[in-house]
Amino acid sequence: YRGEGIVPASPQDVWECIKPVAGGARTRWDQNVKDFEVVEAISDTVSVCRTTTPSAFMKIISPREFVDVVLIKQYEDGTMLSAATNVEHPLCPPQPNFVRGFNYPCGCFCIPLPGETDRTQLLSFFQTDLGGYLPQTVVDSFFPANIAAFYSNLTKAVKALKA
Repeated sequence: YRGEGIVPASPQDVWECIKPVAGGARTRWDQNVKDFEVVEAISDTVSVCRTTTPSAFMKIISPREFVDVVLIKQYEDGTMLSAATNVEHPLCPPQPNFVRGFNYPCGCFCIPLPGETDRTQLLSFFQTDLGGYLPQTVVDSFFPANIAAFYSNLTKAVKALKA
């Protein structure tokens, strides 16, 4: 899946809302992120992280957990990137009451718009195997609505950040 939109905020404010850090803002505004923890910091830009999600889709989808290696990078033009992919880690075995999901390589780009300091192009892409025994029709119904909700909720979050 791919999501793309213009968020009415600076790249720094958008990044503040989406950056993958423990205790970050994302757990407060993103309905699909219940908790985010750093399992191991490998360097200042690479870490192994565990993300949990609440049950969803009228509880048809059970809570999930994802363990990923995450790279954070800032480019010379001001673009900020968070890229991740699934990894197994000895400090993070599957937890009871969660279904272990699997993220294929995915990422999120906060791209500054030249001459528009209060607007950011946000490009996100992901391919996720939710794990468990979900019919493909449920998965196909779930993701598009959630991508739209992500951008809508992010826009509200950056407005609240600036208020």
